[in-house]
Parts: sequence; C-alpha cells; structure tokens
Amino acid sequence: MKQVFAAGAVCWRPREGKTPAILVVHRAKYGDVSLPKGKVEPGEALPQTAVREIREETGLAVVLGVPLGTTSYTIGGGRTKNVQYWAAEVAEEALARSTFVPNHEIAALEWVGLKKARKYLSYERDVAIVDTFAALVERGVTSTFALIGLRHGQAVPATEWDGPDATRPLTDHGARQASANVGPIGAWRPRKLLTSTAVRCVGTVAPLAASFGVRAVREEGLSQDAHEAGEGTVRQIVGKRVRKRRTAVLCSHGPVLPVILREIALAAGGEAPSELRDAARLTTGGFSVVHLSVSNPGAGILAIETHPEHR
Repeated sequence: MKQVFAAGAVCWRPREGKTPAILVVHRAKYGDVSLPKGKVEPGEALPQTAVREIREETGLAVVLGVPLGTTSYTIGGGRTKNVQYWAAEVAEEALARSTFVPNHEIAALEWVGLKKARKYLSYERDVAIVDTFAALVERGVTSTFALIGLRHGQAVPATEWDGPDATRPLTDHGARQASANVGPIGAWRPRKLLTSTAVRCVGTVAPLAASFGVRAVREEGLSQDAHEAGEGTVRQIVGKRVRKRRTAVLCSHGPVLPVILREIALAAGGEAPSELRDAARLTTGGFSVVHLSVSNPGAGILAIETHPEHR
C-alpha cells in the first residue's frame, strides 16, 4: 500500500493570564478546520516540510519545537497518509511579517484557545495532537530550545590516509551529507555551532555556518583525540549550552556522541530517557535533537528525535 508523508505543526503564541492560543486554518477546498500541514516534496526531510508548509499556508516563518506525534489515516486510492507534527512558537515579529492573504487553498486563519480548538477542529486526529500539546502547557514547558548532536559526514577511511587522524577530510559523499543537513537542521534555527577541531567535523558544519550566518566555533574538547586521551571537556561545553538556553549544534564523532547526550541529560536535571542510547548511535551525517525547557531547566529532557542521514 502506498504511503503518503506530510508534516505540520501546532503553531502557538502565549496569552497573558490564559492558556496559549493556537492557529487553525479554514480550508476552502474541503470546507473544514484543521492544523496547518502539507505533503513532503521530493528531496525534503519532514522538518523542512513542516516549516515550508506553514509558511506557504499561513505566511508565518516558524521555528520547530517539540515533536507532538504522528497521525495516520486513509485517503483516496486506499493510500495511507502519515502526518508528523511539532509544536512551533510564533514570535511577535513573525506575526508582524506574515504574508498571508486568503487564497484558493486557505480561506482564513484563526487563533483560538485550547478548549475551543478541541471543539472546533474537524478531525479527532487533530484533537489528539492538540491534547499532546496541552500536556506540555500543563507542565509549564511549552517554550523550548534544542541541543542537536550531529555526527560528521563520511570521511576518507583511516586506512587510506597517511596523515594524522584529525586531518582526514570528508569524501564527496560526506560533503553531500553535510549540505543535505542544512534544510532539516535549519528547521530549528540554531543560534550556535560548535564543532570538534577534526577536519571532517569542521567540514560538516561549514554548510550550516554559511546558510545560517553563524560562525562555527572549534572546540578541541569535542574531538575524538581529546576523548581518547581523557582530556575531553564535554561536560563544561554542554553545561554552558544548557545554561544559555539557546538552540545549538554540537558536531562530533561516534565515540563522543554518547558522552554528549549523557551530559545533556545530566545537565537538564532529569532522568535519561530510554531513547538516549539509540539517539547516540548515529551513522555518519545523522543527528539527534534533544528538546529542553526554556522556563523550567529542571524539567529534564522533554523529547528526543533522531534523524538519519538525509538523502
């Protein structure tokens, strides 16, 4: 049976003394009320799709937050449609810059409270996603930031390289992996890029730095050489990033990534979730997104999502 993949978000904004307002769309074609979403285009990863579709449907430029789950249902031709949702806080500047005008697809946008949304939405599957978001509201952890553990792209094998291990460059495939991560990682709009000093890591974050306009900071303490020599400074580096509470990328090596993710869990003050081990087992070019609360630093890890190499 053919699978159709799509992505969207619960776009929300805070309200003084009230629960957040969320955005629903009135679709002209179907005459219904739903959450903003749309189908994956060729070459896209799901996080890219969510950000692009929200911009196209609502005129809003958003940054993704915590994943809220997936809905699956049958559409025409007996196909199954799978829609992945995230939370997405809408900043005041994004509202001011919205380019939305009613069109043949979306007749209107409306901001509603959670209670009204549950009654208003046309589909129970959308209500279930709103309920997941409401659980974050109840915990007081709606505003989030992410620490993204990124494994470097494929490098020239050590058996084929005469120089020091840290000087091994990316292969052509590794360079393509690095470029392919710009769209998916950009969905969380990192404010800081930290990388091991190894050439293969520096090369992996170079496309991110160029695209986001953020300088990549080289940290010897994230390198495999420092890790193997017992001289890594992952705890200090991670601790600072958790204190800053801004989304950041930490690019490192297979043996170091489990240390990075473990230190994130410790710094967040909660129990390490069971997914942590799998999230650290990244293939080259893969990354894991660890979501933490901005307002409640002791809430622990709210969610982890792992994205393999994007082809």
